[in-house]
Amino acid sequence: MKLEKYIRTVHDFPKKGISYKDITPLLQNADATKEVVKKLAEPLKNQHITKVVGIESRGFLFGMLLASELNAGFIPIRKLGKLPFDVESQSYDLEYGTDQIEIHRDALNVNDRLVIHDDVLATGGTAQAACKLINKLGGNIIELNFLIELNDLKGKEKIIEYPYRSLLNY
Repeated sequence: MKLEKYIRTVHDFPKKGISYKDITPLLQNADATKEVVKKLAEPLKNQHITKVVGIESRGFLFGMLLASELNAGFIPIRKLGKLPFDVESQSYDLEYGTDQIEIHRDALNVNDRLVIHDDVLATGGTAQAACKLINKLGGNIIELNFLIELNDLKGKEKIIEYPYRSLLNY
């Protein structure tokens, strides 16, 4: 199945000069969604993954499905102030300024074998911050995976110490 045909490019969104990769058409097609989950899960089937970490918010979409497919738990990484319990935080740089993500301190343990999932690998700042959070809590990152990678933004350079996969590259 050609997953690319389910990715819509929206020019000048969210601002002029940006070509946004919209995954909504893919989400609307059950067969395409199943194919994504299959392709994300297949190389991990024998890796004994215990938890999938999804990065807010679109990382939750396939992160939850991937966790279910792998018979693993799911851990949300959320934006600042969105989690209700004791959290560990990590800031990261944006194009203009900084942002912060958080994880519950009790979300994982040192025996967990983790996959971090997000929909898009762009500049890599969020993925790198997620790795730092997992490392602070002693987790074992087996892989990062993404539906889409925007090659020109060189996000993979911020996560080079970890195995990673992207299903689609632009």
